[in-house]
Amino acid sequence: MGDVTADSSMDAVQRRLMFEDECILVDENDHVVGHESKYNCHLMEKIDSLNLLHRAFSVFLFNSKYELLLQQRSTTKVTFPLVWTNTCCSHPLYRDSELIEENALGVRNAAQRKLLDELGIPAEDVPVDQFTPLGRMLYKAPSDGIWGEHEVDYLLFIVRDVSVHPNPDEVADVKYVNREDLKELLRKADAGEEGLKLSPWFRLVVDNFLFKWWDHVEKGTLKEVIDMKTIHKLLEK
Repeated sequence: MGDVTADSSMDAVQRRLMFEDECILVDENDHVVGHESKYNCHLMEKIDSLNLLHRAFSVFLFNSKYELLLQQRSTTKVTFPLVWTNTCCSHPLYRDSELIEENALGVRNAAQRKLLDELGIPAEDVPVDQFTPLGRMLYKAPSDGIWGEHEVDYLLFIVRDVSVHPNPDEVADVKYVNREDLKELLRKADAGEEGLKLSPWFRLVVDNFLFKWWDHVEKGTLKEVIDMKTIHKLLEK
């Protein structure tokens, strides 16, 4: 079933998700090549030996004041527990509704599902047609020597005022930040203050895209920066 050392301390909820959820395997051009358990997709041994690469998404949700909702991942998360990250980060599953390629509809369906699962945000607060897929990035990031990520990550932006009720199995804390708040978080993370850590995928988006895209969020011109043809191959700093 898997490495006993790897899963012996796993939270029951996270263990169930690890073995029941089937991620979408893709090649470096984001073409679907199969499916595999969430467990195997996040074991660095499997990632490295089989070059397992899966499809993922990262949601950046802004309120009407153009503040970005961040979450701190729960202590029971298998990868990157207690790190701060963007609003929601997860995976479309190998199911018909989340495999739809046209206009990234499958990924947007998955994002709506996970915003409810993780943050208690009702589906009607985040209609799938309100997500703007801005781009894709490919990255690899080890977490703790056993677990890690290797993803083609869809970057989804949405501006909505929502009701938030975090699921403690998934989320330890949430907060809205403006640009200056985020810059202070970055400073603290870089300085190692307060034990604050940011997820590697969030940091890649921050360092490469976020602040210039934030301008377009405020101006209502996000469509000007959509680039779903390129897959940005980024390395963790």
